[in-house]
Amino acid sequence: MGREQWKKIWIGSAGNMVEWFDWFVYATFAVYFADSFFPEGNETANLMNTMGIFAVGFFMRPVGGWLLGRIGDRRGRKAALTLTVTLMSASAILIAAAPTYDTAGYGGVAVLLLARLLQGLSVGGEYAASATYLTEASAPGRRGFASSFQYVSMTAGQLVGLGLQIVMQRTMSEAALHSWGWRIPFIIGALGAAVVFYLRRSMLETEVYAESGAAEQRDRGTLRALWRYRREAFLVMALTMGGTVAYYTYTTYLTKFLSRSAGMEKSTASLVSFCALFVFMCLQPLAGLLSDRIGRRPLLITFAIGSTFLTVPIMTLLRHAGTFWPAFGLALLALVVVTGYTSINACVKAELFPTGVRALGVALPYALANALFGGTAEYVALWFKKAGAESGFYWYVAGCAAVSLVVYLTMRETRDIDLGRVGTGRPGGKRAEPSGAAGTTSVTPAS
Repeated sequence: MGREQWKKIWIGSAGNMVEWFDWFVYATFAVYFADSFFPEGNETANLMNTMGIFAVGFFMRPVGGWLLGRIGDRRGRKAALTLTVTLMSASAILIAAAPTYDTAGYGGVAVLLLARLLQGLSVGGEYAASATYLTEASAPGRRGFASSFQYVSMTAGQLVGLGLQIVMQRTMSEAALHSWGWRIPFIIGALGAAVVFYLRRSMLETEVYAESGAAEQRDRGTLRALWRYRREAFLVMALTMGGTVAYYTYTTYLTKFLSRSAGMEKSTASLVSFCALFVFMCLQPLAGLLSDRIGRRPLLITFAIGSTFLTVPIMTLLRHAGTFWPAFGLALLALVVVTGYTSINACVKAELFPTGVRALGVALPYALANALFGGTAEYVALWFKKAGAESGFYWYVAGCAAVSLVVYLTMRETRDIDLGRVGTGRPGGKRAEPSGAAGTTSVTPAS
């Protein structure tokens, strides 16, 4: 890939990292601030209330997907990416300054809810805008590799949050973390978002969008235009279902599961998650490269089979893993399986839609699937735990993966699709080949 393509990937990924740092630190530090916004009582109930607000953010993501996806298709990927990071910065400031229950009663919950709604708007557009941007900015034969950096940056954001938590756990008292220390990551997130805003203002638009003529299409980025690709939109929802439940189970929920169900110290549970996620992050580009060679479907099918049949035994063994190494090995095994989905799902979705509706086509159905399944995963897990049937959640995760497996087995391969010809009615089976100029691509006429 050329220098300009690497620059686009770097700026897109850096912004994505900060966005997801802000999104994930809410879940990561929830165990410390859950009791600050509700009356004293049952600790699990307070955590459920706090994670319920976390889930509400997911239900705002379809709105963000529609609004920012529309902006991305009508005004360009750069405009959407700049707006998403602005919204995320504002939400981080609100959480950092939110008053506790002792200070303002349920007023703090209202501020927390508003912040999560803004975060939902932001992330609802960020996923699609970055997925579309990274896919379009890459060389045709490296779309899987380039788009894998979306989950590299997402995981990096979560690792920074977990790393910060580990440092704070070792340098601050438990009382200080519960009292005011949990506000620190949100302040850092707001500052990081301000830096990314500056970087994104100077980023380059993708050539696929600039040269496609999409900006002149009257119905670009509209629901009417998306309706013509309703089959593809439904496909995005179905292929997302199993992946998003598995991803949130082994990332945001894992630390709480190990500390509350497996009986680990919070610091040990955080270290397990950090180490497993670091290896997981490094695997993403390798899996993306593999998909560029063998196709997307083999990786998706491998994920779905593994998640369907291994989730119950992995979670059962994790429940009884009392020390670091057994827990780390099991968590890593689960994340290796999930890599089959995470490494390529961004480009698979982007490859289904034409340029004029690509951002909206990825954003809205993906956000709907996340609201229904990803955002509720932790709440469902805690509900099963509170009901005394925690193993029921394991079967729920496996069942969602089984549904997606059916989709993966019946969907078409998207690796060789020409992004400039999707939806044109012309043959598009041949891949666009690099031209002589570095960092540019030319479309090879299909025979």
